[in-house]
Amino acid sequence: MNVVRTLFLLLALTLITWSTVSAMPEQPRVQLQSVQANFFQEKHLPILAQPITSRGVFAFQAPRSLRWEYLYPVRTLLLVYNDSMKKLIEVDGKLVNDPGLATSSMQLVLEEITNWLAGRFSDNPAFAASFPDEHTIVLTPKDAGLAAIISRIDLHLQGKDGLIDTVLIHEGPDAFTRLVFSDAVLNRTLAESLFTAP
Repeated sequence: MNVVRTLFLLLALTLITWSTVSAMPEQPRVQLQSVQANFFQEKHLPILAQPITSRGVFAFQAPRSLRWEYLYPVRTLLLVYNDSMKKLIEVDGKLVNDPGLATSSMQLVLEEITNWLAGRFSDNPAFAASFPDEHTIVLTPKDAGLAAIISRIDLHLQGKDGLIDTVLIHEGPDAFTRLVFSDAVLNRTLAESLFTAP
């Protein structure tokens, strides 16, 4: 899975979690207008003695504004505002355009984000969602090709508000990616410049 596709998948999964309260039985619907949070990511592979780690921040403003930023180890930034999308990467201390952005992939992800934010998990043909308990959502790929890359995704929610704590993406025997979120802020009005300027 290339870097851009992985980034889009992780983004989509994080945004799922702030709408999961509405998808769980007997839970109130959360109207999400915006979300900002920090994240810590670990990539575990059998061939590595230590996981590959990265840190970053992201922001989403309904309906289609997004900032997903890796701060460490290499600063990488994805900005989406309405129909404008750009990816930047730090080279020699400066952010430069990365021409490897897959526009059609991003458009697909944005459509899925709309469904997930509304709690419509069954509208996504790629995954089947199950709710083993009030703090866990399990997404299982329906397509054999996707299942060969990702066998399962576990979303762990914290407390009664249903905010995401951890996303665990199982990618094969002893291979997984863990995202841990912190300092989430919901429904604050975000400046346009957050999604248009580095």
